Amino acid sequence: MYSQEKGVSQDYAEALKWYRDAADQGDAAAQDNLGVMYASGKGVAQDYVEAHKWFDLAASRLPGSKAADREKTAQHREWVAHKMTPTQIAEAGELARE
Repeated sequence: MYSQEKGVSQDYAEALKWYRDAADQGDAAAQDNLGVMYASGKGVAQDYVEAHKWFDLAASRLPGSKAADREKTAQHREWVAHKMTPTQIAEAGELARE
């Protein structure tokens, strides 16, 4: 809602808060949305390590019945990975495992 201006004024900070709350509870869609926000720098400082971490978490939590969503999230992760060093990718993986 807040990130796309659906029914409310666009407010990336508010969207970030709601996405983070849901992501911390394991919601894969919210994790993917956080990845998009970090990758694009909307509402937060652009951070590819954080983006990759959230995409990794989202992809790992999407069930087999959501194959299209999992593929989209994996594509997001690969897009971000092309902008990162191997050290950054390893750091993102470590953060996701924590």
